[in-house]
Amino acid sequence: MNYTSEFWTSVLLAFVTGSVATGLIVWSSVRAKEAQKKAQVIPDGITGALHALATAGLVLDVDNKIVRATRSAFALGLVRDQVLVHPKLVSLVDKARKAKKSSKARAKDFALASELGDATIWVNSRAVHLGEGYVLLLVEDRTESHNLEETSRDFVANISHELKTPIGAMSLLSEAIQSAADDPKQVRKFAKNLETESARLTQLVQDIIQLSRVQSAEVAGTAAEIDLATVVAEAVDRNRVLANKKKIQLKIATTDGIRVFGDQELLTTAVKNLLENAISYSDTESPVSIRLRKKSGVAEIAIKDKGAGISPEDLDRIFERFYRVDQSRSRATGGTGLGLSLVKNIAQKHLGEVQVKSKVGAGSTFTIRIPLATAPIDATGSKK
Repeated sequence: MNYTSEFWTSVLLAFVTGSVATGLIVWSSVRAKEAQKKAQVIPDGITGALHALATAGLVLDVDNKIVRATRSAFALGLVRDQVLVHPKLVSLVDKARKAKKSSKARAKDFALASELGDATIWVNSRAVHLGEGYVLLLVEDRTESHNLEETSRDFVANISHELKTPIGAMSLLSEAIQSAADDPKQVRKFAKNLETESARLTQLVQDIIQLSRVQSAEVAGTAAEIDLATVVAEAVDRNRVLANKKKIQLKIATTDGIRVFGDQELLTTAVKNLLENAISYSDTESPVSIRLRKKSGVAEIAIKDKGAGISPEDLDRIFERFYRVDQSRSRATGGTGLGLSLVKNIAQKHLGEVQVKSKVGAGSTFTIRIPLATAPIDATGSKK
């Protein structure tokens, strides 16, 4: 009797196990077919077209999960963990999905706040329903054209004012040299001052050209993945001569593998400018440290000095074009007042910000913060 009971128990257990296994196989097959069916909903040409676009392009499924995305979409800060981060764009996608005619595109201009800092991105966005809940979203960055008129007007006014000083000084010095032609000592003195003003004018023009290039640069369209440790190393190398001249020790702490989307030369310029300022405004043999780390999805490059520090009333204005905290010391160091403005513009171009903490008599810490590069989404919708 016990043998009979055990036999039927074994038969029942085998039947249940087989049924469950069969069910799992069927379920897996159905899910695979559903995934294949969804993949087929997106026309084959869409993926190729996205990679050919200069603007940001994304494809979202019925749950608003991103299944296709161009690199420029990441560079513009539109995507974070396969999710569209801006509610305004999500709303546009939802409206396109609900449109009666799936081929009708929905278009709108938006002002989008960046994830870091107070920068604003102006974009033109178009969304079209591809069918089966899939939506194609195209986002064109129009920030530069939006800001061009105001920037150009202010920039020309600032340049006109700043160029007057060295040009006027050079004119007076040339007259002084002519007047002192019979006094070799005075001629040498005026000639040396003329050389100084000439160098200052050259540096000013170079900074103006560089700032103009930064403001007109299209980082998102040409962005590449950059290892920030390489950026820091290059910036340090460009400041070695200045640091050695003042006998300043550069303390460097970096972490490999911290990557962002952007322009390597622009980022190197930003770090180089901050490091140059820290060295220039530090006393001889005073240490300067530079640290690279990642924190909460953000890359941070912090440059700290033990210089004179910056007063609270100056902190709010130090990133303005041509603003100098100490006019006399700026002239002595050759500062043009454009270095920090360049840093701020470059950080904003990379959807980041630059922060400063300073205390008079204790030094300053400037920190560039940029969102980390997230893994791109390939043609199958998976992360690489």
